[in-house]
Amino acid sequence: MTIGVLAIQGLRGLIARGVLSASPAILPDQLQPASLDLRLGTVAYRVRASFLAGAGRKVSERLAEFEMHRVDLREGAVLEKGCVYVIPLMEHLRLPPGLSAVANAKSSTGRLDLLTRTITDGGAEFDRVPEGYEGPLYAEVCPRSFSVLVRSGQRLNQIRFRQGQAVLLDADLRALHAREPLVDNEALISDGLGFSVDLRPMAGDLLGYRAKPHAGVIDLARIAHYPARDFWEEIRSTAGHIILDPGAFYILVSREAVTIPPDYAAEMAPYLAMVGEFRVHYAGFFDPGFGHAAAGGAGSRGVLEVRCHEAPFVLEHAQVVGRLVYERMQERPETLYGAGIASNYQGQGLKLGKQFKLG
Repeated sequence: MTIGVLAIQGLRGLIARGVLSASPAILPDQLQPASLDLRLGTVAYRVRASFLAGAGRKVSERLAEFEMHRVDLREGAVLEKGCVYVIPLMEHLRLPPGLSAVANAKSSTGRLDLLTRTITDGGAEFDRVPEGYEGPLYAEVCPRSFSVLVRSGQRLNQIRFRQGQAVLLDADLRALHAREPLVDNEALISDGLGFSVDLRPMAGDLLGYRAKPHAGVIDLARIAHYPARDFWEEIRSTAGHIILDPGAFYILVSREAVTIPPDYAAEMAPYLAMVGEFRVHYAGFFDPGFGHAAAGGAGSRGVLEVRCHEAPFVLEHAQVVGRLVYERMQERPETLYGAGIASNYQGQGLKLGKQFKLG
């Protein structure tokens, strides 16, 4: 048994063996270098509260307890800000022993503050699927900053499969960084690779964006359509810090330019709850080749999706706000992030979601 995260060619093997199935069938462009995009089904259930199925129980049983009404997604429907929805996904799993899965929101989903988590029958955790699981997948979706128009077949989250324990320990991560620098600054390695916030840009005074509280509906299918000024306030300062407002959502950028070598993948994780009254929304995976020269990159900044909690908090330049947990791939993917595929954020800096245009 080869330990590691399955590459795109391994995902094709799972489909061929029926480990991964769907109705309608899985499309080729759902396959990413190290993950599979998951598609929304035809109906969304508005529920009273977020929930997990719990041991021995099915999501369908819990829906009967908590459902308020149903929304047909076939022609498109609005998911309203502040509401919780559960949406059956088109994909189905039949995991063999030794193979587990982890899901996450896609980058564009996180940049809209669209909380999206995967739940399963018998599940006791969000976004985690244990080995041997056989059953359906569901997306729990809660728009936090903007109401959104979604349609059946759209992709808000993605799933990655791993055989055994593939996470790099700190000693292995230091050795990898010595062979091939993972950041363009000093590497802070402690339970992963730490990254910090950039509040002293090389040029200008634009530090990031704050979501406007009473903006309109965003149609997720419209690319480069919405003027950013209608949905976002610019955050400008030369002070080297900003004060985060409770309940507000911010788009900021990491100080470090990050590289994910072709034989590795990474996942964004929280840092320490004790360092401040905020959370960096860890939206997604970093596919093999992100920011890597072999895939047309020269290091890419990590976009930070930040939500402040109960008290105003002063966020300082170079403050560590999160970490990247690196994992070994089973094999090098046939396709890397940014290399001949539609990778929206290769070589990125401070960047809003793909639905927005500046100016």
